[in-house]
Amino acid sequence: MMGWRGRIGFLVPPGNPTVEPEMAQLVPEGVSLHFTRMVAHGLTGAHAGQEDRNRTQIAHLPENVALLAMVKPGVMVMAHTATSYTLGKQGEAELIDRMEQAHGIPFITAFGSVIAALAHLGVQRVAYATPYNEATTLQGRAHLEAHGLEVVAHGILPNVVNIYDEIPQRAYALGRQVDHADAQALFLSGVGMPTVDAINLLERDLGKPVISSATAMMWNALRVIGVRDGAPDGGRLLSRPTA
Repeated sequence: MMGWRGRIGFLVPPGNPTVEPEMAQLVPEGVSLHFTRMVAHGLTGAHAGQEDRNRTQIAHLPENVALLAMVKPGVMVMAHTATSYTLGKQGEAELIDRMEQAHGIPFITAFGSVIAALAHLGVQRVAYATPYNEATTLQGRAHLEAHGLEVVAHGILPNVVNIYDEIPQRAYALGRQVDHADAQALFLSGVGMPTVDAINLLERDLGKPVISSATAMMWNALRVIGVRDGAPDGGRLLSRPTA
């Protein structure tokens, strides 16, 4: 049987080429991964139209979740951080409740996984780095602060043409640029910019935990389905069995 230890379902933006390979890089033996594309229109991965694409994904989410639920995963993950920024704290909580009530399957978000991961690591002060434009970045900062976190520094990846064309080396450079002495951890937002190959290098060079939306959602999904394995490429968060 596929997923003999557990199944994880992901809802992925339509143009995103990053989520599947990064989740495959982190997933432990015996856990199967299943993906459904969300609905969005326009040039995916571009800064222009981001908010409209987020709202389209939200509008179509119930039908996408219904399709993913047919696989009978142990958890479903909304693999798009910026959609949570559009929803806000209350809207995100209401969405999670509706999806769980509709299907009886735990439903988590990439952003909610970040919040849980930071709490797990005992982090209250964070440096926050994004590949977004200023407006989306500030939405994310406000969302972090709404959850009681202190954002001591934030920064934006320069000269982005399309987030989905980015590389881990640029994520690494962004992390180095944004880190702050007062930050207990660095958070790399977004699941379109590749981050997994940069996590361990950043942790060694910065001397503090580094989490990304990608590592946080795998950590949280494994925790929900009761699989306690870590992952060698996931930094401190995934370096030991999940709690």
